[in-house]
Amino acid sequence: MNNRAFGSGKTPVSEIGLGCWQIGGADWGSVTDAEAFEILAAALDSGTTFFDTADVYGLGRSEELVGRFLKKTSLADAITVATKMGRFPEPGWPGNFTAEAMRAHTEASLKRLQVGALDLTQLHCIPTEVLRRGEVFETLRALLAEGKIKQFGVSVESMEEAHLCLDQQGVSSLQIIFNMIRQKPAEVLFERAQTLGVSLIVRLPLASGLLAGKYSRDTTFAEQDHRNYNRDGAAFNVGETFAGIPFEKAVEIVELLRPFVPAGMTMAQMALRWCLDFEAVTVVIPGARSAAMARANAAASALPPLEGVTHAAIREIYHRYAESAIRGPY
Repeated sequence: MNNRAFGSGKTPVSEIGLGCWQIGGADWGSVTDAEAFEILAAALDSGTTFFDTADVYGLGRSEELVGRFLKKTSLADAITVATKMGRFPEPGWPGNFTAEAMRAHTEASLKRLQVGALDLTQLHCIPTEVLRRGEVFETLRALLAEGKIKQFGVSVESMEEAHLCLDQQGVSSLQIIFNMIRQKPAEVLFERAQTLGVSLIVRLPLASGLLAGKYSRDTTFAEQDHRNYNRDGAAFNVGETFAGIPFEKAVEIVELLRPFVPAGMTMAQMALRWCLDFEAVTVVIPGARSAAMARANAAASALPPLEGVTHAAIREIYHRYAESAIRGPY
């Protein structure tokens, strides 16, 4: 596993991290405690040292599981845990953005993760107007000064929000949606983020599993899986499900990408390798529903970069077929 320097402290983290939304046991179907620990252990054994969670994933269950895992492993000091706040249902919006609520959510995450300070806390896709007002950043800077958090960042939906956050002092990282069928960040964000030394965390590198190349138009998902109930944005931002592209259209685009998978790679590994080929990217955080998937994702770090002609073909497919189909903030 290769490492990249993260945040203001240039902490080395694995370039393939682990997204922990799914182990919360909600929005992706059920995951048992045993399955969650197997996934976390397999990721760590494969060199993954960056785990991304949030207070709202399973209403705290994901954080609790990560916290219990940290207590079980002798390698806890090597792991960077990123969490997020701002979408917890109590008190909900707009109450979540007061200094009092942000402090309460921070304390709750500290308790669930069983740590003295959060390695990284991120604002979790909160309204653009709240980011623009800026009071939330004042609270984050206060929490940093008090030692409650070590660094702070923002998970954003749009590039407008990303640039608003880059205007704020002290932002260590931005978490963005970026993948082969959603390429705008490379065109409008990467250069400025690099210049400012802000780390980029890539979520949805596999577009909710689409870019693993295993779905067809007839694929179905469990009732409680967001790939069923949110595919058209009924519950939250449509961009968080299949990168905002209608499922049937996205499946067609995946088939256009399939011929470019290099020998010796799975399609999922090509998708991860594609993200890593951008120097501005610090860490990619695919989720995993099994230990085998966590190991396969981590293995993408050791694979060679994609050839220039492959990048050119993927870029052409994006501009011709995907870009105009993306819905939601972008």
